[in-house]
Amino acid sequence: MTDRAALKAIKTGDETALSVLIERYAAYVGAVIFNIIGESMSREDVEESTSDVFLTLWKNADKPQAGLLKSWLGAVARNKAKNKLRELRQSLPLEEDIITDMSANPEAALTEQEEREIVYSAVLGMKRPDREIFLRHYYALERIEKIANEMSMSESAVKVRLHRGREMLRKSLIKGDAKDG
Repeated sequence: MTDRAALKAIKTGDETALSVLIERYAAYVGAVIFNIIGESMSREDVEESTSDVFLTLWKNADKPQAGLLKSWLGAVARNKAKNKLRELRQSLPLEEDIITDMSANPEAALTEQEEREIVYSAVLGMKRPDREIFLRHYYALERIEKIANEMSMSESAVKVRLHRGREMLRKSLIKGDAKDG
């Protein structure tokens, strides 16, 4: 069943069509969510967010275009994951947020946490294709060839965008050090 046929069937309430799309895209959606949520949440949270993406598809089957379904699912997955992170941050008291492993070296633990926040902000500040390429390569550990093929880009274009992302992170970290100095 093609994406186009599945979307059409979902609009009429065909659960089998939804199952086909879940089977086809669940791993991709889960990877997108995990790349954002990371180790900060449980596997169940990733699975719940993945389910939420497909529930959104079920309720909004008229929104995605058949040829752009994968990117639509990826965008919904990113939004669901970011919402999950916001929920986590709002539910954590300040003390729990700061206490990572302060027992050994509290100053180093705070510095490490600040650096993680700078890197996280810098990655989120990247434009969409650069951010996706950066996350897929460095967090999902996907090969450049695979990213290039799936995003319909040349390998050299992917390499340039990765270089640009590394430069942006480097500048962000230097800025962070300058603030401390």
